[in-house]
Amino acid sequence: MTATPAGRSDSAAPHPDEQPGRHTGAARPDRRSESRLLLLVCLALAGAAGALEGAARVAWFTGGVDAVGRGTVTVTADGADLLPALSAVALLALAAVAAAVAVAGPARRVLGAVVAAAGGYVGMLVVRLLLSPPTPAGLAALPGAPAGGTAVADSVALRPGPVPAALGAILLLAAGVALVVADRRLPRLGARYAARPAHEPTDPDRAAWDALDAGRDPTADPT
Repeated sequence: MTATPAGRSDSAAPHPDEQPGRHTGAARPDRRSESRLLLLVCLALAGAAGALEGAARVAWFTGGVDAVGRGTVTVTADGADLLPALSAVALLALAAVAAAVAVAGPARRVLGAVVAAAGGYVGMLVVRLLLSPPTPAGLAALPGAPAGGTAVADSVALRPGPVPAALGAILLLAAGVALVVADRRLPRLGARYAARPAHEPTDPDRAAWDALDAGRDPTADPT
């Protein structure tokens, strides 16, 4: 019968997964949350680009024009007619997806400020058009309107075009604020390939495989 030394029990032995210096399980969730946040920002930018480009192609307002020999013709004003900058801002949002991943630090915060400003600018234009819609005469002057036609009074009707434009503006504003505020939490390009600090613990299993790849015996005494 073997006696157990006083003051020591088998339950006090450290579990292999609880050895000091091994905290990879806590680090991985943080990295995943950071990567998830950057993914959400990129999705918001891509969604804003699609929404703004779609808003440039759909109808915003319609109006009637009396054309000679044709009666009343419906004239449609799409986003490109009313806000030509929509496509340009959509390209900016698309380019910001790659830039948000490629840059970091002050450059990424400047990018976020530009993106947020673009979203606020588009939102302001949408609100201004909703508060002051085009007149029937303005619609009759569009390039697609019948030449020599007369605008029909009180014929201007609102269409769904401002909805995707407003959505794109909100997504741009949210993505820009996230880039400015959460830059320190977002992963940086190439950070995973950077040299690890000397004090960072190394996974023994990974070290053994690295030694085998290098042609060394992982069981040999390094001294």
